[in-house]
Amino acid sequence: MNRVLTILVLAVILMTSCKSKYETIRTSQDPQLIYNTGLKYYDEGDWYRAQSLFEIVLPLYRGKEQAEELYYKYAYTHYNVDQFILASHYFEQFAKTFYNSENKEEARFMSAYSNYRLSPNYKLDQTYTLKAIEAFQEFTNTFPRSDRVTQCNELIDEMREKLEDKAYYGSKLYYTTGFYESALSAFGNMLKEFPGSENAEEVRFLMVKSAYIQADNSIYNKKEDRFLETAKLYKEFRKKYKSSQYDEELEEIFEETTKQLQKFKV
Repeated sequence: MNRVLTILVLAVILMTSCKSKYETIRTSQDPQLIYNTGLKYYDEGDWYRAQSLFEIVLPLYRGKEQAEELYYKYAYTHYNVDQFILASHYFEQFAKTFYNSENKEEARFMSAYSNYRLSPNYKLDQTYTLKAIEAFQEFTNTFPRSDRVTQCNELIDEMREKLEDKAYYGSKLYYTTGFYESALSAFGNMLKEFPGSENAEEVRFLMVKSAYIQADNSIYNKKEDRFLETAKLYKEFRKKYKSSQYDEELEEIFEETTKQLQKFKV
């Protein structure tokens, strides 16, 4: 028991000693000591302590030779502790400030990639997905010969698939919950944004069905226009797909739509 207690006491003393050393340096007001110790912590992967020390000396080294390395590594400390919003900001600022740096290309990429790391599940808000796509596109335009261009394009494709999923499932939710007018608008916007979607056939079918259900349940004054819209969407579908897994239901809808429109010719 005494041996265990001794080990625990030594461990506490060691931890306190290390902390005291760090705090002593942090409050030393010695820029060179703080800078060198920050680099040491950085090399050891102690990102939080390195970041804390870098923050102290960043203003003091502005315009000096060490500023570029200091700012570059400061941005990486944020990335390495998953502070991606700040990481993206500081990488971007680095690229703007040190525009002749050999690390400018990497900083631009990492700014975009930090936003990519913030890109959430398709069900959630896609603000950072859009930011990442825009940043990657800007990167490929700025550095068209970069080895990272292929990766950028792959990541853009990945995120556009996520945006497509959000558009598809969001539009379908309007349909399944009976908001057919909203569904028609959302489906239409999806096809404009993602004309090559693998769900395009189903989406066009659901547009015909949404228009028909809406027309069938409309007040008399709106029925003709809405059945005309149904017929129009049906014909557009047929131009795209001569045969389809939805043929049986489509023909029933078009037959009933034609009958309803005949009533307005009497």
